[in-house]
Order: sequence, then C-alpha cells, then structure tokens
Amino acid sequence: MAVRRRQRRGPGGGRALLGAVLLCVWWRAAAERVRYAIPEELGRGSLVGPLARDLGLSADELPARKLQVASAGKKQLKYFTVNEENGNLYVNERLDREEMCGESATCSVSFEALVHNPLNVFHVEVAIKDVNDNSPTFSNAVLELDIGEWTPPGARFPLDMAQDADEGSNSLLTYQLTRNPSFSLVMKESPDGSNQPELVLETALDREKQSSFELVLTALDAGDPVRSGTIKIRVNVTDLNDNPPVFGQDRYRVSLREDAAPGSRVLNISASDADSGNNARITYGFGKMPAKVLQKFIMDAESGMITLKKALDFEDTRSYTLLVEARDGGGLMAQCKVVVEVLDVNDNAPEITVLSLSSPVPEDAPVGTVVAVLNVNDPDSGENGQVSCELSGEAPLSIVASPGGSYKVVTASALDREQAAEHRVTVVARDRGRPALRSSAELVLEVSDVNDNAPVFEEAAYSAYVAENNAAGALVLRVQARDADAGANGRVSYWLAGGSAGAAGAAPPVSVEARSGALYAQRSFDYERCREFAVEVRAQDGGAPARSSTATVRVFVLDRNDNAPRVLWPAAGAGAAAPGEAAAATPFEVVPRSAEAGYLVAKVVAVDADAGRNAWLSYELVQASEPALFRVGLHSGEVRTARAVSERDAAKQRVVAVVKDHGQPALSATATLHVVLAESLQEALPELSERAAGAEAPAAELQFYLVLALALLSALLVLSVALAVLARLRRAGPPAVLRCLGAQRFSVAGAAFPADFCEGTLPYSYNLCVAAPARAVPEAAWPPPPPVPILSAEELLGGDSCEKPSLSGSAVAGEAPADPNAPQCQWGVIINVST
Repeated sequence: MAVRRRQRRGPGGGRALLGAVLLCVWWRAAAERVRYAIPEELGRGSLVGPLARDLGLSADELPARKLQVASAGKKQLKYFTVNEENGNLYVNERLDREEMCGESATCSVSFEALVHNPLNVFHVEVAIKDVNDNSPTFSNAVLELDIGEWTPPGARFPLDMAQDADEGSNSLLTYQLTRNPSFSLVMKESPDGSNQPELVLETALDREKQSSFELVLTALDAGDPVRSGTIKIRVNVTDLNDNPPVFGQDRYRVSLREDAAPGSRVLNISASDADSGNNARITYGFGKMPAKVLQKFIMDAESGMITLKKALDFEDTRSYTLLVEARDGGGLMAQCKVVVEVLDVNDNAPEITVLSLSSPVPEDAPVGTVVAVLNVNDPDSGENGQVSCELSGEAPLSIVASPGGSYKVVTASALDREQAAEHRVTVVARDRGRPALRSSAELVLEVSDVNDNAPVFEEAAYSAYVAENNAAGALVLRVQARDADAGANGRVSYWLAGGSAGAAGAAPPVSVEARSGALYAQRSFDYERCREFAVEVRAQDGGAPARSSTATVRVFVLDRNDNAPRVLWPAAGAGAAAPGEAAAATPFEVVPRSAEAGYLVAKVVAVDADAGRNAWLSYELVQASEPALFRVGLHSGEVRTARAVSERDAAKQRVVAVVKDHGQPALSATATLHVVLAESLQEALPELSERAAGAEAPAAELQFYLVLALALLSALLVLSVALAVLARLRRAGPPAVLRCLGAQRFSVAGAAFPADFCEGTLPYSYNLCVAAPARAVPEAAWPPPPPVPILSAEELLGGDSCEKPSLSGSAVAGEAPADPNAPQCQWGVIINVST
C-alpha cells in the first residue's frame, strides 16, 4: 500500500495574502506539497494515493474543479494519472527505478496537480522505493588468472567486482568462493566504501603437479529475497614472474567539462614493473564496467591514455568511475580507479511549459484573476539552473512566482474588450549562467465581451423637416446609435420612449423601425393644426441586463399653400337664401356723387390660414360696371374712387376684386361689392326698391300662371278668385317698401354681416347700410321716418360673441324721434364698424 505524507510550507499553514501584487485577490504563498512513497515495479492501475481527498476536495466538487496532473517539464509524468470520478492517483505505466533514476541514491517524481474554479496549483512528489529486482552480474563469465609457481603463499590477486543495479541494501554485495585448499577469499575495503574481492594463495603451487584450478565466485546481495550472480575463475599456474605491475596511486580523480569534444584527452595513467624483459612489458585496459561507461571512454593499451569517445551530458550522468587494469608479460595484474567528474556547462535554456491557460477571460474579471499557470525548468545546476521570468509586451498582465518552479500569470489591471479584444504577451525565462540562456513562449489571451456599454446616438438631439400633407408612411428621419460591445450586447434596437405631441393616450404621430432606426409618419400632418412636435427614441442593446439611451427628435412641419384666401368683408354669397326662406339683405356702399378721386369706398378684408409667402395677400380689380371709376390697393385691399364721380355714372355699380396669395401655385378668392351712387339713402331708395321688386318677380310670375291655370278650369272660380283678390287688396296695408318706416324698424332678415367676420379685424371705420326686403305700400300710408339707431360692431356682436345682435331701441311705432337732428338711415341700419 502506498505511503503518503503531507508537508505544508510557509507560515500559517502555507497561506498568505499577496495583496500588494494581486490587488485584493488572495492566493496561497506556498502551496501544499503532497508526498507519496511507492515501491517500484508496480503494475498499471496500481493505487498511489487519494489525491483529491489529500487536497481537501470532496467528491461533489470534483466535476467542477477538474482535478488534473500537469507536466513540470519532465518525462516522468507519463507514469501517473488521476481518475476524474474519485480523484485517486494511479500508476499509468510500469515503474523501473533503475531506468528512471539510474545510480542516484534517491528517486522521486515531482509534478503539479491543477484544480480549476478557482485555478490553483499543488505540488505532488512520489518517491520510488527500490525493490530487489536485479541480481548481481559480472562483466565476464570466466576470469583467467595466471599465477607463477614461484608465487609465495599469502599473495593476493584482485577479482572482478559484480554490479547490482538496485540501491541501498539491495545493492550491498557479499562474495563467496568455492572451497579449495590452495585458495581463499578476502575482502579489501575501498575508499568509496565498496568491498573489492581478492583471491589469496594459501599454499605454494607446483605446476608439475597441477597446472590449473577452476573456482566459482558467487556475489550475493542483501535483498529479500537474496539474489546472486557467479563467475568462473580459471587459475593457470605459470613459470616465475615475481613482480606485478604497480600504479602510482589506487584512485585518480579528474574533472571534465560536459561540452568537451569527443577525442579530448581525459588522463594518461601509467604503472611500473620491477621485472625485466617480457615480464616488465605492461598493457592497459578497462576492467568490468557498465556498458554506458565503456561507450563514453576508450583507453590506449600501450600508452595508458584515456580518451573521451562520446560527448558527455551533465544532466544525464554527473560522474563516471573507470576501473583500469595493468598487466605485465608474465600475467600479473594491478588495478586502480579513475573517477571522472563531469562539470556542468550552461548548455540548456529554461524550458517553459504552459500548464493551464484560461482563455477567453471576461472583461469584468477582477484584478488578480489567474489566467495562466506556467512551469519553468532548467536541468542545469547551480546558477546555470536558477531561472527568473518576466513578461514582455504591452498587456494588463503580470507574472507571480510560486514554489516548485511554477508561475502564475494574473491580471494587473481592469480589462476592456472595447480597447483590446486580444492580448499577446511573451513569457521570457532567463537563467543565471554565463552567458545566460533564455527561452520564450507566447501567450494569447482573448477577452470576452460583457455588456458594459450603453448604445450611444450619433447626435443627442435630431431635427427633421416634413412638408405638410405628406403621405402616411413617409420617411421622416433615420437615427442611428452605436454600441461598442459585441454580439448580442452590441445589437441595437429602437423604440419610441414618448413625446410631447398629441394628447395623452393618443397614437404617436411617428413610428420607428426597430432594426434600422427609421422614423415614419403615421398620418398626414397639417401645418395649420400642428407646426412642430417632439418624440424620444430609445436605443436598447440585447445584453442581459439590457442597457439603453435616448435621443430627442424634433419634427418641424413645413407649410404648403393648401389654403385659399378667405374674404371676411364683403361676405361671399351675401343675399343668397335657401328656397322658401326670405332673401338675405345685400350689403352695399353709398358713395356721394360729390366724391372726389381717392374717396374710400370700402375695404376688402381677407385672411389666409397659411404662413409666410403663402399668406402674403395682394388685391386686384377684375370687374366693375365702370372700370375707370374704381381702383383697389394692391396690398391694403382698399377700394377707392379713381376719379371724381360724374352725373353720367350709373347709380348702381358692381365691383369684383380678386384676392391672391403668393404661394406656388397661387390660390385666390373673389369679393363682390355693390355701390350706390347717391347723396343720401333717400335718394338711393328707388334703386333699392327696383332691386327688391326684381327679386320678387319670379314669385309673382309663378302666381300668375297658377291663377291662369285655375281660370281655364272654371270661369266661375276665376271670377270668385278675382273678387276675393280685390277684397284682399282693399283690406291690405301699405307696401313693404313703405312699411320699413313704420312700427317694424329693422329688416326681419337681420343685419347683413358675414357670419365669421369676428375671425378678422376691419382696420377702417365707415358706415354700412343694409337694405330691408321691399314691399308694396300705398303712397297714402307713408309714415314719417322713424329714427334709426347707430350701433358699434361690439354692440351688434353682444360683446365677444359672434352671434347675431339683438337690436332694440327706445323708439316704438308711432313715436317721434327723440332727437330730430340725429343722423338717420332710411330703409336699413347704419353700423359703425371700427377697429
């Protein structure tokens, strides 16, 4: 079962605030380090430990926190995996300590465990415990020893040492030799703590009795169970060679830079021999050594020069121990060790590994949000392996170091997608070697949009001009608002937010298209009713929650010449009446025959509901009984005599004037004025009577034909009717023309004023006489003329009202006038109209 330990670093359980750097966002100053210890050779799927539980994560949190292991720049990561369901750490591949760590005294694998939401890093270390899975081995199956028969008992001969790839007690070796009376085995302790087996000659040899011996050397380790390896030793008894080679020292030490080129000289080693001749001839060679050592070095057999055969790598092996043998011509041998220490050279640039990158990140992420976790590793040692990191580039990011060679990239200031939707920074890692090496990695951070901008209109207030009488649905104006956000947050729609035009609850005069912002008229506009109005348009984006802004649109209605001038005086159609009703009085003006040129006859009063040039009026005389007698003011509308009135001029004059505006096209109206040339109303009476009788002629003719028709039916009936008519005429009163001077002082038709003259203003004062309907009155019944009241326009109108005045006087029928000298107007009413 795996053994786990948890080690916390840093004060207060390893947690501290980095407020000055992360601006109110806290992070752990020293992350928890979780340690496990497992034996090597575990199979795939073997449990290492409950990683999630040891990190304080519950089973319910695992799906959201997304626990995973990340590379720390080492190839050992392939050996472990995390189960996403339960968060346990399992072996992913068979573990071989000797393959993973070589001859290192300790072996462990370190990596990072990442958890998200929020993002954090934990350091995990798994120690690989050695098991006795390797047996001691010898480099050769048979060892040949030549021993002279003259060699005295007690002489020692070094034997090959076995190698065991295990570590610790599993690599501690003991040796055993098969029993033989001539030889024994002793152990020689080396300065490095290892034991060198040596063969000791116990009795003198006699080549003639026995020329060779076969022995078996067994190497045993201290593991459980014990493993062993053997080598055969063949001893050949030779003739006398009494001096073996001798090295100057048992151990040599040399340093070699890892960047030394192949072929470089490592060490020239030599041994001496006191013998002479062939027994003093020494050859050199390597003893039993691992294959990877023999691949790195070669030795010259004659000179003893050790040369580098293959390039070294400090990061792979930091030292090599060479076993050198020297043999003389008589077969005697001596051994020594050469320790080659590899010196580190700054030949490795830092390795940057992006463990996690959170992209895109929302633009409203708080300052100090972790956006990336990096691991920087430099396999060099000392200052060559000490690394510092920094960010290069303009970006609101900063980098913070954490234990275990990890770095966190955090936001240093607020993000704004509208200013920069993407940030590119370069992580630069430098070591402290000489010269320093560097490496870099580019990080691309995308910023996702948040609805933090309201739509903005191009103008705060818009003005639009629309001519009146427009068609319903006509385009009035197009407004546009822009939103700096993206996607739905920047999609703008338009709505009406209310306005000043129209009564409460009435439909707005314009509508707006939601997508385009185009305003269309809902109805035709009338300048005379509404000259301008305002509406508010709201622009709203599609974010959640939505943001909006408003703009005011003022619409000005432009006038068109769609109203003809309206004549207030004289009223158009005066004197016309419906059939069956009494004819209305016809207005007329009395001009004395003594009038000189320029005499003011009347003023044509007209108004125009339009504005501007469309309401500028001009007057023109188009028809007159005597064209040379009258003229009209172009702009004033005053009708005056163009010359003095003569006796030859007809008593009755008819003047027609046209009123035009200045619109395009111009509109006009006509005004008809009746003028009577007489010094007084009494003088004008016959003319007025003729006009009244002429008005009754059609009725009398109809009566005549009716009587004639009845007479044809029956003569008797005609006679009776004639007698009845004569009797009726005898009893009838005076004629209607004379009755105007009797008890009925005023015409039953009422004053002949235009019904709407109150809408305008008559700028002049003059007397107006309106004739009453004429009736036949016997001359004998002519009464004295009663006094006629003179009233102002205000009295006739009854104040501010435009209703018909109710005229009353103090005089009654049969009474004499109160003031005989008061001015009188026969056959009508004298009205004083003043401004």
